Amino acid sequence: MDAQALLQRAVALRDVQDTAGALEAILAAAKLAPNDPNVALGVAQVSFEAGLPAADLYARAAQLSPARIDLQRSRATALAAEGRQADGEALLEQVLAANPAWIDGHRCLSGLRATAGDANFARSFAAAVARGPENFGLRMAWFHVLATAKDWDAARKVIADAETALGERQASLLGKLFIASESGEGADDPALFDGVESVRDVGLDLARVRHFLRGGQVERARDVCVRHMGTPAMRAFWSYLSLAWRLLGDTRADWLDGGMRDVRSYDLDFTPGELAELTETLRGLHTMQLPYHEQSVRGGTQTERPLLLRIDPVIAKAKAKIEAAVRDYIDGLPSADPAHPLLSAPRGPFLFAGSWSVRLRPGGFHSVHTHPMGWISSALYVSVPEAHALGVPPAGHLQFGAPPPELGLGLEPYGAVAPQPGRLALFPSTLWHGTVPFDDGERLTIAFDIIPHPKA
Repeated sequence: MDAQALLQRAVALRDVQDTAGALEAILAAAKLAPNDPNVALGVAQVSFEAGLPAADLYARAAQLSPARIDLQRSRATALAAEGRQADGEALLEQVLAANPAWIDGHRCLSGLRATAGDANFARSFAAAVARGPENFGLRMAWFHVLATAKDWDAARKVIADAETALGERQASLLGKLFIASESGEGADDPALFDGVESVRDVGLDLARVRHFLRGGQVERARDVCVRHMGTPAMRAFWSYLSLAWRLLGDTRADWLDGGMRDVRSYDLDFTPGELAELTETLRGLHTMQLPYHEQSVRGGTQTERPLLLRIDPVIAKAKAKIEAAVRDYIDGLPSADPAHPLLSAPRGPFLFAGSWSVRLRPGGFHSVHTHPMGWISSALYVSVPEAHALGVPPAGHLQFGAPPPELGLGLEPYGAVAPQPGRLALFPSTLWHGTVPFDDGERLTIAFDIIPHPKA
């Protein structure tokens, strides 16, 4: 088999998440074609996903494809994952010095700095804007990074400076409306979004829905959600439509969520020794100081690369147990319903859309959220504090159905799953969920999203 055939084989195996097979094929291709840029990139990507050192491999791929600046971002991410945070930051600083308008590079550097606990995480944007003050897109990317971190004052200043220099534009207007709604300063204004009623944008519609729900304009929130029905964007609106239906007393809320109907718990057959071994393996992967701003983790950390794709016998053993439970969950779903986000999907082969570990410290929790990119979501408890350390129930429990507290809706949760070592909770990705803070100890979990195999 020649190098190109081996490359294609590696791609096909990677697509079905056979990491070991993909790695074997791509390494064989590299022996035959060591200077092929696509093969070199494949070696780096598969090695990274397998949990192997990949920073130097990305460096080699970048050397063979010098025009691909994105490879330097991947290399920096790999450096940080390998405990070489300072080297990753230095690399991005060097590349950004030569390419100050590279927005993805600024975002990556801001993310690395934020997870390292750097309070001035977005400073590279300031230097770049000083060099290119006419770059409105760069200014708005800076705003979005700050807004994601809920640094409202800094985000306001970025927009104000952009408009002073370049005038108001639609993007800056929408940014101001977003800040007004989400920061609370304009939360009580029912007409806040009326001036942009003609603008059709998914991100704007999500902001509208949250604002309408927060302000008691429930019918307007419902109507914005419904207009996305039948489109790929609807996966971001199902959870908000559920809230609107519940507030309006619409029985379709039960059709969609079903309370705890589609939440199931599995106590997997881990031995105490296996859980202890898995605990130590996962602890070693938590190298960050803080989570990314866009994540739901509060008071803890989240791992950065696909956990269940790693070539590691301890993780592979856990993955096999997980896959068996997921198969049982899918096979036990209620009858198919072509209009329902959970029940309409094919029930054949499945893939992991993402997988990670979360380590929460005392007082830690997950903010209420959903997983718009998933079909089925999860939480596998690997290590949890003793009952006396958790605190009074429901401390540490995984709750379902309660809306984000900042919306002030007053809806009660449908129910909860109590944390127990080896317990796996599976539930629809559209279902609101979050955890209750606990008093003391460590809560270590594996989480993942499942999607149907695209060829199923």
